[in-house]
Amino acid sequence: MLWRSALQISSCLLSLAAGVAAVANDTHHPTIYLIRHGEKSGDPNDHELTFEGVMRAQCLRDVFGAASKYNISYIMAPAMEENGEHGRALKTALPLANDLGLEVDVQCGKRMGDLELQCVADASRSYDGPGNVLLVWRHKSMSTIAELLGVREHIKCPKNSYDLIWTIPYPYDRVTELKSENCPGLDVDIEGLIVQY
Repeated sequence: MLWRSALQISSCLLSLAAGVAAVANDTHHPTIYLIRHGEKSGDPNDHELTFEGVMRAQCLRDVFGAASKYNISYIMAPAMEENGEHGRALKTALPLANDLGLEVDVQCGKRMGDLELQCVADASRSYDGPGNVLLVWRHKSMSTIAELLGVREHIKCPKNSYDLIWTIPYPYDRVTELKSENCPGLDVDIEGLIVQY
């Protein structure tokens, strides 16, 4: 009788341990989507979005909105300087964030110097909430962010392209898809372009 109780307790403990191990291994790994801010003028002193950039920010409300397949729950953009510098990414992200009831995380920015992009990679890689991550950044930084996430191939963001969605799923070692946002009146349809290595 005593050995039966000991066996039942032992069996319960093993079941409990297996359950804890299953929960520990069931960690959520979000897909990270990386996009460039909306269109800008050619004037280096103009830190605003152009009319087309504002249209893109509005379009992203549909592209990444609650009814989309992207399931965005965390958005990051660089911190805006007092003079408005580096504000285009934040202004691109805000309409979508407002629709989704999210705050844009601006903890990483130019003021951090060389650590800015490592901060972005670390924060997005360690996000453990529900849903997926959207990073809205400057085109010059996108390749570096991808590499810091773990992407092995160097992919360059074309200077005049504002519409590409880079899809970087766990384990964050490659961009599996480059896809147009397909904003009406702004983009050429390159739907489903797959990155070839």
